[in-house]
Amino acid sequence: MSFANLKKQSSLGSLTSKLVKEVEKMNTTSSGVDDRLWKPEMDKTGNGYAVIRFLPAPDGEDLPWAKMYSHAFQGPGGWYIENSLTTTGGKDPVSEYNRELWNTGTEANKEIVRKQKRKLSYYSNIYVVQDKANPENEGGVFLYKFGKKIFDKIMEAMQPEFEDEDPINPFDFWQGANFKLKLKKVAGYWNYDSSEFDRPSALLDDDDALEALWKKEYSLTALTAPDQFKSYDDLKKRLDYVLGTKGTPRFQDQETVEQEEQFRRENRGEETSFTPSFKSSQESELPEELSQKLSSLSSSSSSDDDDDDTLSYFQKLADG
Repeated sequence: MSFANLKKQSSLGSLTSKLVKEVEKMNTTSSGVDDRLWKPEMDKTGNGYAVIRFLPAPDGEDLPWAKMYSHAFQGPGGWYIENSLTTTGGKDPVSEYNRELWNTGTEANKEIVRKQKRKLSYYSNIYVVQDKANPENEGGVFLYKFGKKIFDKIMEAMQPEFEDEDPINPFDFWQGANFKLKLKKVAGYWNYDSSEFDRPSALLDDDDALEALWKKEYSLTALTAPDQFKSYDDLKKRLDYVLGTKGTPRFQDQETVEQEEQFRRENRGEETSFTPSFKSSQESELPEELSQKLSSLSSSSSSDDDDDDTLSYFQKLADG
């Protein structure tokens, strides 16, 4: 652009409108909201209801779910919110640090380990049968992130406890079953205990339509691909920073703030543990609104049934 054109656009005000549009675009694309992900919502009474169908593994993939371990906890240097390399069988600095703490044998250190333990999440492709809170989602294919509670219900359907119950494959187009997601608050936590599978039935009567849905599925293996994890060295650097062993920042860095906001959005009301491991002056330096939201999240969305058994996990590590 020439200087003359620059001056001309200035007089027309076109640069201003262009910049405003660019900022709006940036705000939209950097909001951290993943349009692929579906989440249930509660109504004004504090309950939620939706009907979904778990879909088969995508074309070329073996499993209809992906399994992810992650960490989310606070230290003197801010929040550590990262995917764990143990997801793919690698060494992870937080797991190593937790093992060191656990091996000290002190109850205080074991309590720290419990607060910064791994969180277990699953991802599956789903078809939304009914979603009154957001009816525009009905008939769509989405990724659904869920915890151990719902995964256990899937396994119970596949391997029923009693002889008079027939096993079903919830991920089957023809012999599977719709999942009635019933959500309520119990002691301030989102609770899925009442959720259940309906009777087995075909999702749709048209195989061509089913094939079209199948082709819309998102890759699950891509969710745990190497590019979804930071390197060991980068995670170790971040951990040292959060623990304050490599210098404690005066203010929250931008990455930490963005991580907090994204974690809050993705795990709103979910089966998750997000409990501060430390108290520090850092908390008062957060923007008041964000600090209140994080405080609310850590106190209301902690669940004791969404992670692998911490005690047995670290005891195995201690035993070598």
